[in-house]
Amino acid sequence: MVTLTPTQDKYLPYVLAVALFMQILDATILNTSLPQMAQALGESPLKMQWAVISYALTLAIFIPISGFLADKYGTRRVFLYAVIIFCIGSLLCAASPTLNLLIGSRVIQGIGGAMMTPVARLILVKSYPRNKLLTVMNFAVIPALIAPLVGPVLGGYIVQYTSWHWIFLINIPMGIFGFIMGKKLVPALFEDTKRLDWTGFALFAAAACGFTLAVEFGSQTGRGFYGLLLALGASILIGAYVWHAKRRAAPLFPLSLFNIRTFRIGITGNLFTRLGISAVPFLLPLLLQVVFEYSPSQAGWLLAPIAVGAIGIKPWVSKIIQRFSYRKVLVANTFLIGLLIIVLAQFNDAANWIWFIPILTVMGACNSMQFSAMNTITIGDLEGAQTSSGNSLMAVNQQLAISFGIAFGAAVLNLLRERFELDTLVAFQTYWILGILTILSGLYFLRLKPEDGRGLY
Repeated sequence: MVTLTPTQDKYLPYVLAVALFMQILDATILNTSLPQMAQALGESPLKMQWAVISYALTLAIFIPISGFLADKYGTRRVFLYAVIIFCIGSLLCAASPTLNLLIGSRVIQGIGGAMMTPVARLILVKSYPRNKLLTVMNFAVIPALIAPLVGPVLGGYIVQYTSWHWIFLINIPMGIFGFIMGKKLVPALFEDTKRLDWTGFALFAAAACGFTLAVEFGSQTGRGFYGLLLALGASILIGAYVWHAKRRAAPLFPLSLFNIRTFRIGITGNLFTRLGISAVPFLLPLLLQVVFEYSPSQAGWLLAPIAVGAIGIKPWVSKIIQRFSYRKVLVANTFLIGLLIIVLAQFNDAANWIWFIPILTVMGACNSMQFSAMNTITIGDLEGAQTSSGNSLMAVNQQLAISFGIAFGAAVLNLLRERFELDTLVAFQTYWILGILTILSGLYFLRLKPEDGRGLY
């Protein structure tokens, strides 16, 4: 255990707090800004999904190597470079004159984000004794609750009263503050490292990109065959990774993790349940602004109840799970989320906005309970070295689900509009498909046993 100075002991958690706030704010502030960004870049608002997908996909790809880089080159150096890369990516995003350049800049930003938050979390784990870690972490993750509330509203006001460039430029002062804090507070911690599984990393990264592109191409007229080829190629790459991992002593993600039943159920359920959930924050601002012609700030305020519900349910999550079990909560809660997504398909009049508030508040509470329950049951039975690799795979899985979910939601929407030539409002019946998919994914949690997770309360 590293020995911290009194100043480090007191203020080091703020480093993770700033990193978390920057990353989550950046992920949530964009949703309400996409229609105005599309107009400025000469693109359709319904084609802007890659501005979001590229960031989430980059996070998923590079998170697995963040721990290796921190161990080999030192936590302090890697964290500071991560902040610099994130800020450079933000500047490039603000200066992008086209959507393609914006997507490339988001990739750079994602590389910085993929190292910034996981390394900051790793620093706290290595710096504090177990009896203080829970308190430290609970304080540090407060911004993770606040940023989703602030992001959509702030993004709406920024694009309405200034310009979309400030969506990214706002990261610069926060990045400078985080860099100064990191330079003063972050200890330089090193660990003996094994050689990174670069082959496994390349296979995994290529497969993740292949599946995401397959969904995108599959929805485009005349490109369905290319989408099928990409899906086939990505499946072959997954098979190649499995073959490779069985023969390597220390693969990127050990296959032995999937021998643990609760991990296997949790990680699979996590992926498919999040597909519908992840598409909603992307599609809803488009519905409100493109179809109902709400202002960006109005759309931002109507998204805020999701975060309010998520914060409000937090003190009750453990008690509800303890009362009903992980199995019952996950099955019932996933069903309720699916129904709520379907309810969104019933809105066809801008005057009905008042009903968004209770529905989205309940949805936010259900999402929060879902994520807490899924994450806990997924890693709850891991032990020793499995904990680190399992936690890393879970974080990667979450980001992949976001990128897949947005890609799928956007693909279905564009498919209904372009191939079936439906009116834009009618095409937002996409929520029916997302809701049904979410309900069906909840059935997978029936594989859990009633006693699973009892030691985690």
